[in-house]
Amino acid sequence: MTDSTNGWELSVTRYIAAPPAVVWQAMTDRMPEWFCPRPWRFEVVEQDRRPGGRALSVMHGPNGEEMRSEGIYLAYEPGRRFVVTDALTADFMPQGPFIVGIFEIEPDGEGTRYTARARHWTEEAMRRHQEMGFEQGWAICADQLKGICEEAAVA
Repeated sequence: MTDSTNGWELSVTRYIAAPPAVVWQAMTDRMPEWFCPRPWRFEVVEQDRRPGGRALSVMHGPNGEEMRSEGIYLAYEPGRRFVVTDALTADFMPQGPFIVGIFEIEPDGEGTRYTARARHWTEEAMRRHQEMGFEQGWAICADQLKGICEEAAVA
């Protein structure tokens, strides 16, 4: 989905048949299991979960590729949302920005509505993200999160 009313935004939404507490726990404590499309692997290096806190991770590809991502949390509201950006490092040094990532949950009937948004500084950056496979990649991640949560809710 593309929306330029709040910046150049791409998003993915899923209904998850699990309570918000289960989804939040998986979103935050089980990121390596869902945050990267397989066969890639996601490694959390540091997560200082507070506004201004460091968010450092590495994605490892099946052929030895590595994609390092460093940024900061802009918001961290337990049980509701976290917002990160790669525009700044943890010591507030500017770096080439790509996105503001917003990951939110809200109660939805008997389950939870999960929404992930990627906001970009320019339409060109948004289009580049689309060409990188945003829709497919972030949809896979959302489906992986959904699977983890729904399995945990049944257990």
